Amino acid sequence: MITSTETALLEVKSLEKYYYRGRFNKTPTFSLKADFSVKNSEIIGVMGPNGSGKTTLFELITGSNQPSRGQVICNGQNVHNVRYSERDRLAIHYHQSYQVRNFRRRKPAFLMQKADSDYPLVHLFDEPQFNTQDGYIGFMLDFFRKLRSENRVVFVCMHPNEPFHIDILKDVCERFLFIRNGKLSQAENLNHLLEDEAAKEYLGKLVKYV
Repeated sequence: MITSTETALLEVKSLEKYYYRGRFNKTPTFSLKADFSVKNSEIIGVMGPNGSGKTTLFELITGSNQPSRGQVICNGQNVHNVRYSERDRLAIHYHQSYQVRNFRRRKPAFLMQKADSDYPLVHLFDEPQFNTQDGYIGFMLDFFRKLRSENRVVFVCMHPNEPFHIDILKDVCERFLFIRNGKLSQAENLNHLLEDEAAKEYLGKLVKYV
Protein backbone atom coordinates (compact mmCIF):
# COMPACT_ATOMS: atom_id res chain seq x y z
CA MET A 1 0.00 0.00 0.00
CA ILE A 2 1.30 3.46 -0.87
CA THR A 3 2.25 5.23 2.33
CA SER A 4 2.47 8.83 1.14
CA THR A 5 1.71 10.88 -1.93
CA GLU A 6 5.12 12.52 -1.42
CA THR A 7 6.98 9.19 -1.48
CA ALA A 8 8.38 8.21 -4.87
CA LEU A 9 7.39 4.74 -6.00
CA LEU A 10 10.99 4.04 -7.01
CA GLU A 11 14.30 5.79 -6.35
CA VAL A 12 17.53 4.45 -7.82
CA LYS A 13 20.01 6.53 -5.84
CA SER A 14 23.66 6.79 -6.96
CA LEU A 15 23.57 3.07 -7.75
CA GLU A 16 26.84 1.44 -8.81
CA LYS A 17 27.80 -2.14 -9.54
CA TYR A 18 31.33 -3.35 -10.29
CA TYR A 19 32.56 -6.73 -11.46
CA TYR A 20 36.21 -7.71 -11.15
CA ARG A 21 38.58 -10.37 -12.46
CA GLY A 22 41.20 -11.88 -10.19
CA ARG A 23 41.15 -12.62 -6.47
CA PHE A 24 44.12 -10.54 -5.29
CA ASN A 25 44.97 -8.08 -8.06
CA LYS A 26 41.40 -7.25 -8.95
CA THR A 27 40.88 -5.84 -12.43
CA PRO A 28 37.53 -4.18 -13.23
CA THR A 29 35.72 -5.97 -16.05
CA PHE A 30 32.36 -4.17 -15.99
CA SER A 31 30.64 -1.33 -14.18
CA LEU A 32 27.09 0.01 -14.12
CA LYS A 33 25.97 3.40 -12.82
CA ALA A 34 22.36 4.56 -12.53
CA ASP A 35 20.57 7.43 -10.84
CA PHE A 36 16.90 8.17 -11.49
CA SER A 37 13.51 8.23 -9.80
CA VAL A 38 9.90 7.39 -10.67
CA LYS A 39 7.51 9.42 -8.57
CA ASN A 40 4.19 8.10 -9.93
CA SER A 41 2.92 5.12 -11.91
CA GLU A 42 4.52 4.97 -15.33
CA ILE A 43 5.49 2.65 -18.19
CA ILE A 44 9.17 3.04 -19.02
CA GLY A 45 10.96 1.56 -22.04
CA VAL A 46 14.49 0.24 -21.57
CA MET A 47 16.88 -0.36 -24.44
CA GLY A 48 20.57 -0.98 -25.05
CA PRO A 49 23.02 -3.42 -26.64
CA ASN A 50 23.61 -6.90 -25.26
CA GLY A 51 25.90 -6.83 -22.26
CA SER A 52 25.27 -3.15 -21.56
CA GLY A 53 23.83 -3.73 -18.06
CA LYS A 54 20.06 -3.83 -18.53
CA THR A 55 19.49 -7.15 -16.75
CA THR A 56 21.99 -6.19 -14.06
CA LEU A 57 19.98 -3.02 -13.42
CA PHE A 58 16.77 -5.05 -13.11
CA GLU A 59 18.44 -7.47 -10.69
CA LEU A 60 19.67 -4.58 -8.56
CA ILE A 61 16.21 -3.05 -8.45
CA THR A 62 14.62 -6.30 -7.28
CA GLY A 63 17.38 -7.03 -4.78
CA SER A 64 18.62 -10.24 -6.38
CA ASN A 65 21.99 -8.56 -7.04
CA GLN A 66 23.88 -6.62 -4.38
CA PRO A 67 25.04 -3.11 -5.36
CA SER A 68 28.61 -2.01 -4.83
CA ARG A 69 27.32 1.42 -3.86
CA GLY A 70 24.03 3.27 -3.69
CA GLN A 71 20.47 2.30 -2.83
CA VAL A 72 17.21 1.19 -4.38
CA ILE A 73 14.25 2.69 -2.52
CA CYS A 74 10.81 1.31 -3.36
CA ASN A 75 7.95 3.24 -1.78
CA GLY A 76 10.25 4.40 1.00
CA GLN A 77 11.89 1.02 1.71
CA ASN A 78 15.44 0.04 0.86
CA VAL A 79 14.86 -3.11 -1.21
CA HIS A 80 18.12 -4.66 -0.05
CA ASN A 81 17.06 -4.41 3.60
CA VAL A 82 13.78 -6.25 3.03
CA ARG A 83 13.37 -9.98 3.72
CA TYR A 84 14.26 -12.08 0.68
CA SER A 85 10.93 -13.86 0.59
CA GLU A 86 9.09 -10.53 0.55
CA ARG A 87 11.15 -8.50 -1.93
CA ASP A 88 8.89 -9.52 -4.80
CA ARG A 89 6.11 -7.62 -3.04
CA LEU A 90 8.08 -4.49 -3.87
CA ALA A 91 9.70 -5.25 -7.23
CA ILE A 92 9.48 -8.32 -9.45
CA HIS A 93 11.66 -9.29 -12.43
CA TYR A 94 10.19 -11.35 -15.26
CA HIS A 95 13.08 -12.64 -17.33
CA GLN A 96 12.20 -13.37 -20.99
CA SER A 97 9.82 -16.31 -20.48
CA TYR A 98 8.37 -14.53 -17.43
CA GLN A 99 10.19 -16.77 -14.97
CA VAL A 100 10.89 -14.88 -11.77
CA ARG A 101 14.57 -14.49 -10.87
CA ASN A 102 15.77 -16.07 -7.62
CA PHE A 103 17.38 -14.21 -4.74
CA ARG A 104 20.85 -14.75 -3.34
CA ARG A 105 20.59 -14.80 0.45
CA ARG A 106 23.21 -12.94 2.49
CA LYS A 107 21.54 -12.23 5.88
CA PRO A 108 19.13 -14.11 8.18
CA ALA A 109 15.54 -13.01 7.48
CA PHE A 110 14.84 -12.07 11.10
CA LEU A 111 17.43 -9.27 10.83
CA MET A 112 15.61 -7.71 7.88
CA GLN A 113 12.49 -5.60 7.38
CA LYS A 114 9.09 -6.85 6.34
CA ALA A 115 7.76 -5.49 3.05
CA ASP A 116 5.20 -2.73 3.42
CA SER A 117 3.38 -3.90 0.29
CA ASP A 118 1.49 -7.13 -0.38
CA TYR A 119 1.66 -6.88 -4.19
CA PRO A 120 4.59 -5.81 -6.41
CA LEU A 121 4.82 -2.05 -6.93
CA VAL A 122 7.48 -2.31 -9.66
CA HIS A 123 7.20 -4.82 -12.55
CA LEU A 124 10.26 -5.36 -14.73
CA PHE A 125 9.73 -7.22 -18.00
CA ASP A 126 13.10 -8.31 -19.40
CA GLU A 127 12.87 -8.88 -23.18
CA PRO A 128 9.27 -10.16 -23.29
CA GLN A 129 8.48 -12.26 -26.35
CA PHE A 130 5.74 -10.43 -28.26
CA ASN A 131 3.90 -13.05 -30.32
CA THR A 132 2.21 -11.39 -33.30
CA GLN A 133 -0.54 -14.03 -33.44
CA ASP A 134 -3.98 -14.15 -31.82
CA GLY A 135 -4.00 -10.69 -30.24
CA TYR A 136 -1.19 -11.49 -27.82
CA ILE A 137 0.47 -8.07 -28.20
CA GLY A 138 -2.76 -6.28 -27.40
CA PHE A 139 -3.22 -8.51 -24.36
CA MET A 140 0.25 -7.67 -23.03
CA LEU A 141 -0.10 -3.93 -23.67
CA ASP A 142 -3.46 -3.96 -21.89
CA PHE A 143 -1.78 -5.77 -18.98
CA PHE A 144 0.96 -3.11 -18.77
CA ARG A 145 -1.67 -0.37 -18.78
CA LYS A 146 -3.70 -2.18 -16.13
CA LEU A 147 -0.67 -2.30 -13.84
CA ARG A 148 -0.10 1.40 -14.44
CA SER A 149 -3.73 2.20 -13.62
CA GLU A 150 -3.24 0.37 -10.31
CA ASN A 151 -0.41 2.75 -9.40
CA ARG A 152 2.41 0.39 -10.40
CA VAL A 153 5.62 1.12 -12.27
CA VAL A 154 6.27 -0.98 -15.38
CA PHE A 155 9.64 -1.37 -17.12
CA VAL A 156 9.62 -2.94 -20.59
CA CYS A 157 13.09 -3.93 -21.81
CA MET A 158 13.24 -4.64 -25.54
CA HIS A 159 15.72 -5.26 -28.35
CA PRO A 160 13.85 -3.71 -31.29
CA ASN A 161 14.53 -5.64 -34.48
CA GLU A 162 11.19 -5.25 -36.28
CA PRO A 163 9.13 -2.14 -37.12
CA PHE A 164 6.26 -3.38 -34.94
CA HIS A 165 8.61 -3.28 -31.93
CA ILE A 166 8.97 0.47 -32.48
CA ASP A 167 5.18 0.73 -32.67
CA ILE A 168 4.89 -1.06 -29.32
CA LEU A 169 7.40 1.27 -27.67
CA LYS A 170 5.73 4.38 -29.09
CA ASP A 171 2.29 3.13 -28.11
CA VAL A 172 2.83 2.16 -24.51
CA CYS A 173 6.02 3.76 -23.11
CA GLU A 174 5.94 7.20 -21.53
CA ARG A 175 9.69 7.70 -21.31
CA PHE A 176 12.87 5.75 -21.97
CA LEU A 177 16.11 4.63 -20.41
CA PHE A 178 19.04 3.81 -22.69
CA ILE A 179 21.98 1.83 -21.31
CA ARG A 180 25.29 1.46 -23.10
CA ASN A 181 28.56 0.22 -21.59
CA GLY A 182 27.08 0.49 -18.12
CA LYS A 183 26.05 4.14 -18.49
CA LEU A 184 22.41 5.17 -18.30
CA SER A 185 20.74 8.08 -20.07
CA GLN A 186 17.09 9.17 -20.02
CA ALA A 187 14.76 10.46 -22.72
CA GLU A 188 11.22 11.84 -22.65
CA ASN A 189 10.32 10.10 -25.91
CA LEU A 190 11.87 8.22 -28.83
CA ASN A 191 12.63 11.37 -30.80
CA HIS A 192 14.47 12.77 -27.80
CA LEU A 193 16.31 9.48 -27.45
CA LEU A 194 17.59 9.80 -31.02
CA GLU A 195 19.49 12.94 -30.03
CA ASP A 196 21.91 10.45 -28.50
CA GLU A 197 24.12 9.23 -31.35
CA ALA A 198 24.75 5.93 -29.56
CA ALA A 199 21.01 5.26 -29.34
CA LYS A 200 20.58 6.23 -32.99
CA GLU A 201 23.32 3.80 -33.99
CA TYR A 202 21.74 1.10 -31.82
CA LEU A 203 18.35 1.38 -33.56
CA GLY A 204 20.00 1.38 -37.00
CA LYS A 205 17.54 0.93 -39.86
CA LEU A 206 14.59 1.14 -37.48
CA VAL A 207 15.24 4.85 -36.93
CA LYS A 208 12.98 5.69 -39.90
CA TYR A 209 10.01 4.12 -38.08
CA VAL A 210 10.37 6.37 -35.02
